[in-house]
Parts: sequence; structure tokens; C-alpha cells
Amino acid sequence: MEKQYPSKRVTTKALVASLIGSSIEWYDYFLYGTLAALVFNKIFFPTTDPAVGLLIAYASFALPFFIRPLGGVIFSHIGDKIGRKKTLVLTLSLMGGATVLIGLLPSYETIGIWAPILLISLRLVQGLGIGGEWGGALLLAVEYAPKGRRGFFGSVPQMGVTIGLLLGTISITLMNSLPDNQFLAWGWRLPFILSAVLVFLGLWIRNGIDETPAFQEAKESENISKVPLIDTFRYNWRSVLIAVGLKAGETAPFYIFSTFIIAYATGHLGFNATPVLNAVTIGTIITTITIPFMGSLSDKIGRKPLFIGGTIAIVLYAFPYFYILSLGSTLWLTIATIIGLGILWAPVTAVLGTLFSEIFPTNVRYTGVTVGYQIGAALAGGTAPLIATALMNGFNNSWVPVAIYMMFIGLISLIAIFSAKETKDQDLEKENKKTESFDYPNVISK
Repeated sequence: MEKQYPSKRVTTKALVASLIGSSIEWYDYFLYGTLAALVFNKIFFPTTDPAVGLLIAYASFALPFFIRPLGGVIFSHIGDKIGRKKTLVLTLSLMGGATVLIGLLPSYETIGIWAPILLISLRLVQGLGIGGEWGGALLLAVEYAPKGRRGFFGSVPQMGVTIGLLLGTISITLMNSLPDNQFLAWGWRLPFILSAVLVFLGLWIRNGIDETPAFQEAKESENISKVPLIDTFRYNWRSVLIAVGLKAGETAPFYIFSTFIIAYATGHLGFNATPVLNAVTIGTIITTITIPFMGSLSDKIGRKPLFIGGTIAIVLYAFPYFYILSLGSTLWLTIATIIGLGILWAPVTAVLGTLFSEIFPTNVRYTGVTVGYQIGAALAGGTAPLIATALMNGFNNSWVPVAIYMMFIGLISLIAIFSAKETKDQDLEKENKKTESFDYPNVISK
């Protein structure tokens, strides 16, 4: 009997729920990354040396990336045991609550050392929430995808990353138009507090959808892993390594193009914050438009060609990117950001989630994609601005080591993608059988 796919109305609803929830989560998360360079180094981590304050602020930005794998383990276990939908409600609630509380925190001047302690604690809670969010949002889209459209559906949650960044950047740009004393006193807090409205919207939408067909099928066939984490590493450890490598090459350039550039351009090149934020905004808009087209293209030509092409392009662009920035022109700054963030990075991130979902079987898929993603993010994501800043401080403010770092991460990612097999024609449900019979070489290039 031919497989029955959910109706168009149902799949569209699932896709919207995936996109909106993902966008809200990343909006909450990126607010911190942007404000780390503009505000937190002044009001939560004040020091006599601005460079030290910035490093500490970026360290607090990077720290949750190491807690994200723990959040991923906790919530992916729940997702593979009780379902994707219920888990996504939990992660969004956790993330949203922490974000609002950050907006209400007193400064270092008001409560002393407790200010950075509370800030980092809430940042860690954010890390736990986002650790389980991405995998669930991805699977909500991919496991509802109609035949031949999995690449497109898998790219839509990735738009949540750029939409979240876009919303965060726009809100901070608006607040940054305030006088400096008002922006530092209360202006930066509003985007955090107002995120509560978006969180309630996301929860309402997610509560209105059913569990994914793939998970329902696994549950009906009693193919639910008792301990998904153990089964993932026992039978799919090679896929986990591939996922980590792929994520590293996708995430490091993103944080260089979108987060590090803010501190680098304002602190070393003499730009005001507004044109830099505008450049990131324009690049992000272009990326958001490009991602679904790249996802659809991957349904025709495959995931690997797009990922390989984008990664090689980023590696080759590393040196030209920083050279263009060094010209000191707002126009060239914008062009450099559009090329890196809006064009070269788009095909890489568009196929990342779909690739992940296709190399793990259903009953450990949430765990597999989440663990691989979060370990890769911890190693090369939140650490990227920190490493880039440290490299510049250690090499007399030279950008050359940062460019080499980007190239090195790209080469690791290329090794990972060449170790994987093309998966666009794979049936996600064909592996719906007992874990003991998994044939992991199916997704490994021989």
C-alpha cells in the first residue's frame, strides 16, 4: 500500500509551528550575543580594561554553548520517549522565562557581584532550553514533510535562526537610537521583556498541532528506545561524529559574520554601532530569503553538493572578507556581510538540518541530531567570537589568525561531509525497526 502523507493543511501548520517557535527561541538567544559587545561588558562586567570586559562578556556568551549539550541530552531523551510536541512546549517555556528575567536584572552597580552571577545563571538556563529546541523544531518540520520536499521543509526551521537574529538586531538597533545613558539604563531591557509576548504566541501555536507521523509510527510499533543516548552512541557514533563536524563548519562562520563583526568593526575599525547592525540586518534578510530556495534545490540535486560548495566558498572567502572590512567603508562593510552571511553561508545552513535528520533512525533521531548539533555548537559556535577576540589580542590586533581559524574549521567540515553519503532519496521510516538491527554504514560513505 502506498504511504499516506498528512494533508497540506496539516503539514503547513506543522511547518509554521516549527518556524515560529524556532524564531522566538533564537531571538531570545541572539539578544544576548549582540548586547554582550554593546552593553553587558559595561553594566555587568565592568573593568578598567575595556578589552578584558569584552572578553569576559564573550566568555559569558560562550559558556551556555557547553551547557547546550546537557539540555540536548535531557530534552532529546524526553523527545524520543514521549514525543516532539510536548518537548518543544517545555523548551520554549524555559527559554522564554529566562529571557524575560534577564531584562529585569539589576546592574553590577546596584547589587555588585550578584549581577553577573545571576546573568550567567539565566544564560545557562537559556542554554538548556535551546539545547533541546533545535532538534525538536527540525523534526517537527522534517517528519511532516511530503514526499520529495524534505530538503525544503528541513530548511525552514533554519530560517528561524536568521529570523531570530533579524528580530533581535532590529529591536536593538531601534533601542540604540536612544541617547547612550537611556540605552544603557533601560533601553536594552525592552527587547528582553517584550519577548514574553512572542513566547505566548509560540506556545499557543505549538499546542495546536499533533505528534509527528514518524514518531506515532514508532510508538505504535513499540520502537521506542529505552535509553536513546546509549543507543545513539552505541549504534550511530559515526553519524554523531559526522554531525559534529558538519555543525562546526556551519556555526563558526555564522558567529564571525553576525556577532564578532560588531565588536571588531566598532572596536578596531572605528565604525559606529548603527551601520554595523544595519549591515548584519541586511545580510540576515538576504539569508532568510535564500535559505528556502537552497532547501528546495537540495531536493533536486542533493544535500552534499550544496554543503560542499558553500563550505569551500567560505574557506576561500576568509581572507578577502577581512580585507574588505579593513577598507573602512560602510558600503564595503555591508557588501562583505551580504556575501558572507547572505550568500555563502545560506546553502550550508539550509541543508544542515535535513542532513542530520537523514543520518539517524526514528527512535533515536531527536537525540542524534541534537547531540551532534550541540556538541558542534559548543566546540565552534559560541566560542568563535571568544577565540577570534583572543587571537586578535594575542597577535597585535591582526585579523590574519582569525581568517586562518575560519579556514581550519571549514576544512574539518569538509572532511565530515565527504565521509557522509547522499541521503536525499532515503525514506525516513525505512529504519523504523529495532535498534539492534541498525545498519549505520547506510549513512557513511564507503
